[in-house]
Amino acid sequence: MTDVPFVRPDSDRAGPLGRLTLERLRRRTSMKWRTHPEDVLPLWVAEMDVPLAGPVADALRAAIGLGDTGYPHGTAYAEAVAAFAAERWGWDGLRVERTALVPDVMLGVVEVLRLVTAPGDAVVVCSPVYPPFYAFVTHDAREVVEARLGPDLRVDLGALQDAFVRARRGGRGAAFLLCNPHNPTGTVHTRGELEAMAALAREHGVRVVSDEIHAPLVLPGAEFTPFLSVPGADDAFALVSASKAWNLAGVKAALAVAGPGAAGELRRMPEEVGHGLSHLGAIAHTAAFREGGPWLDELLLDLDGNRRLLGELAALHLPGVRCHRPEGTYLAWLDCTALGLHDEHRGPGEPGVVSDLDGPARMFFDKARVALSSGHVFGSGGEGHVRLNFATSPAILREALTRMGEAVRGL
Repeated sequence: MTDVPFVRPDSDRAGPLGRLTLERLRRRTSMKWRTHPEDVLPLWVAEMDVPLAGPVADALRAAIGLGDTGYPHGTAYAEAVAAFAAERWGWDGLRVERTALVPDVMLGVVEVLRLVTAPGDAVVVCSPVYPPFYAFVTHDAREVVEARLGPDLRVDLGALQDAFVRARRGGRGAAFLLCNPHNPTGTVHTRGELEAMAALAREHGVRVVSDEIHAPLVLPGAEFTPFLSVPGADDAFALVSASKAWNLAGVKAALAVAGPGAAGELRRMPEEVGHGLSHLGAIAHTAAFREGGPWLDELLLDLDGNRRLLGELAALHLPGVRCHRPEGTYLAWLDCTALGLHDEHRGPGEPGVVSDLDGPARMFFDKARVALSSGHVFGSGGEGHVRLNFATSPAILREALTRMGEAVRGL
């Protein structure tokens, strides 16, 4: 394929998603670019095809120049997130004294769940949902209880209430692991929806832990609401990170945030948990939240353009596939059930390697040489679907959808 940079119509230079050629991307050694052979276009794992934001790169270079590679210390990360939340989301309720550094969001989720549940307790998730929700919860001896999303891919409050009842059966403890915004659908929960979830959780004695790793990635037309900002969320927790929005998965760091009624529990988190994150990670994430806003704004413009382009390409090349329009994240959920390729559901797992491919994802890999995340690993409701990462250049996106269309026509 011919790789050309993407220049926005209102700009004389490429945005973050148009600055790297395919040749340069293939020099990367990360999971996205090394898992599959070079003839495969990787649109699966949550890595973006962007250069590092300037303020983040500058902060890392300065730290390395100083030999500042020791242990993390201080509250700069929490202060940066609090300022970002106030500016971007109009929420000034994030208090530094109610935060704790954690290695990454999922390890932070596990540690918070240990504060509010015991082995054998239940954790409710809204499926289809991010596969590690299943893996990390079950590996820590908790039982996953599913509440299926509605046909519109939004939280079904009736299904959620039923799941809360099942989770609390026998008097056991329960938590609700919320994905806000939702992965894989890109749904951004409204304030009203979050208020209703908080009310249900309080009614049934269920503690809420909100994964808000995609919070900075809300696209035009939607608005992010921090769960801790809604009434009834005083005893809830949230996990935030710059990992997704600034492409920092390789320099891990995250922040656990407690509501006012959960501050005492957060103080019980073992001190050694904070030793697991990287000092360079904390430096990079702090710089992203503190100084990376302009770069993020450029990225959001690119993602909005790619969202629109993906819809056009899917309508042109994949008329039998329903491409759900995401409100946030850079992930698109494609309903391929009309193709009749989905096999019997094999249960949730960890996406990313060829052996995890099933149904339409397997077909697109084999016949189109496009790697997507297989829907069956996202739990109930994922069968026959694929998740597509559109945080790439328009040139790569066009090539991938063209190949996928040819593969479908060849069935």
